[in-house]
Amino acid sequence: MSAFVLRQGLVVGESSSEVRDVFIQDGRVREVSPHVDVPSGTKEIDAEGCWVGPGFVDLHTHLREPGHEEAETIESGARAGAIGGYSALVAMPNTEPALDNAALVAYVMDRGERSVVDVAVAGAITQGRRGLLLAPMAEMAALGVRIFTDDGIGVQDPSLMRRALDYAKPLGVRLAQHCEDELLAAGGSMNEGALSSRLGLTGRPALAEELMVLRDLELVRLTGCPLHFLHLSTTRSVALVVAARLEGLPVTCEAAPHHFTLDESALESFDPIFKVHPPLRGERDVEALRAVLVAGHVDAVATDHAPHAPELKELPFDEAPAGMLGLEHAASLTYEALGADAASPQTFFALLSRGPARIAQLRSSDVRPRHRAHGGAMQAGEDANVVVFDPRQRWTARRDALQSRAMNTPYDGRSMLGRVSTLIAKGELAVVDGALT
Repeated sequence: MSAFVLRQGLVVGESSSEVRDVFIQDGRVREVSPHVDVPSGTKEIDAEGCWVGPGFVDLHTHLREPGHEEAETIESGARAGAIGGYSALVAMPNTEPALDNAALVAYVMDRGERSVVDVAVAGAITQGRRGLLLAPMAEMAALGVRIFTDDGIGVQDPSLMRRALDYAKPLGVRLAQHCEDELLAAGGSMNEGALSSRLGLTGRPALAEELMVLRDLELVRLTGCPLHFLHLSTTRSVALVVAARLEGLPVTCEAAPHHFTLDESALESFDPIFKVHPPLRGERDVEALRAVLVAGHVDAVATDHAPHAPELKELPFDEAPAGMLGLEHAASLTYEALGADAASPQTFFALLSRGPARIAQLRSSDVRPRHRAHGGAMQAGEDANVVVFDPRQRWTARRDALQSRAMNTPYDGRSMLGRVSTLIAKGELAVVDGALT
């Protein structure tokens, strides 16, 4: 492996930040100090004015392989993640067929081994994600799977969800729930409210999300099994999880960038690019999500990167699939949501790297022998998964510049502040000056 030195960036530790050089050699951080004397042949990278921290970790990436490679592959999704500063992605199981057995999990892991960033796998909770019978979680856990979810649809049967939590607890894994009561949300394509009525679109009420959050918090109280709440979109949902955490329940939650940067008014265009589940909410919920990000009440920002083939997103609004891209823009959107110039670098890396890595159990390579450790403290001896983020850089998002195979970004033409300039993933330079190597 090569040797690199990142010169004079603001190295962001877990509790403090200092201007330092970071020397990386043979896939590990070798030295972090005010000035590092390096061997000849070491590649020098100017990081002055930038934030240097652990590579980002996405808890919620749809890579579509197997089954829908026309929208995304593990390879193309990994490239998109690298451009966005991610050194690890957690691949969601709603592929075709679903990732509900050891053979399919091993397939995705093997493909991930050959990609530019680490790819962990979330296994399905139920067979085929149909919500009827539990999947063989123990077999998948033996391969290193640490998160299980039926994402795309929540486990609707409370009795089955209780059994899943009981089954998961002794395995030392975490379940993750897509919280929407399908009976309440059925047929809805946007947030239920005055705007949906005016537009003549069936709404998905906030209560559909909040009832399932409340239900599953009580199931966690009963079973004691850790649970992660995916892409929460309402003020009350987050408040319920925060209150439960204060009671000592082992629960975590994430927010997706589109839920704290876009609101339901985008749907006035009837453009399916803005269709997502849970739906974009009202302005109050958007402002509240930004506030809880700043306050540190959310454990992670997760992209819910959901690529779709162009012809599907061109269908009429009611018929088009839900979902939008997220990997290549999430860091900039998070930085802006935290208040840009007032943003805390510790909070930024807690949301994008350290929090997600802890939830996914990627902080230690001992847990998953096939993966390197992520979300570290930026100390000597750690695996070299390091990102350099330039908070000063102004740039414009362009659909035609995406690394993803899909094009369904809602941010085309948007001016953004803050951008990843360098990524070292798996100990190698993956991104330099904002471009893949």
